[in-house]
Amino acid sequence: MKIRAIITGATGMVGEGVLLECLRHPDVEEVLVINRKPGGVAHPKLREIIHADFLNLTPIESQLSGYNAAFFCLGVSSVGMKEPEYRRLTYDLTLHAAQLLARLNPDMTFCYVSGAGTDSTAQGRVMWARVKGATENALLQLPFKKAYMFRPGFMLASKEAKNVKSYYRYVTWLYPIGRAIYRAGFSTLQELAQAMIKSVSIGYEKPILEVKDFTQLAKA
Repeated sequence: MKIRAIITGATGMVGEGVLLECLRHPDVEEVLVINRKPGGVAHPKLREIIHADFLNLTPIESQLSGYNAAFFCLGVSSVGMKEPEYRRLTYDLTLHAAQLLARLNPDMTFCYVSGAGTDSTAQGRVMWARVKGATENALLQLPFKKAYMFRPGFMLASKEAKNVKSYYRYVTWLYPIGRAIYRAGFSTLQELAQAMIKSVSIGYEKPILEVKDFTQLAKA
């Protein structure tokens, strides 16, 4: 199965890792990234659209048809943010894009990068977790061919990654220790990306994938 994928968030660490894996994977024949600013990556498979307002994709709607996968890696930290604003930039933004893509590409598999600890009840005390949970629940109701929610924990970035936070270099030493002690909370970004690609080509038995699920799928 040849994959034609749309990727959002490619100027962030997670999206960049997914993009790099897609560009080198033989099953991915075409990649469209939607960025707010130029990503600085050039490749024969890659096309880029610069668009600032993800809450209004109407101006670029005509360019979003003909794809069978979406890897939605766009997100913001909830630190210092009130719930209404976090919900607008998480739930509202994601659903606006997903609803449009579902309408344009009914044969699409939609992969959403959520997070470990997401609250599927959407009723818990932790603000970010319930907003993410509500987002996941709404995405799973859309008429995609398939939809998968990925819940990574601590991820080791790709070696060639450029879009990493300044603090990241100070915590990478934790990865081998954490992976050895608690495999359910630690993965590589490459494993996440490979699992997202595999979810399109071969599928998975559950719509919500925790770390143990997507590291297993990555090896399939």
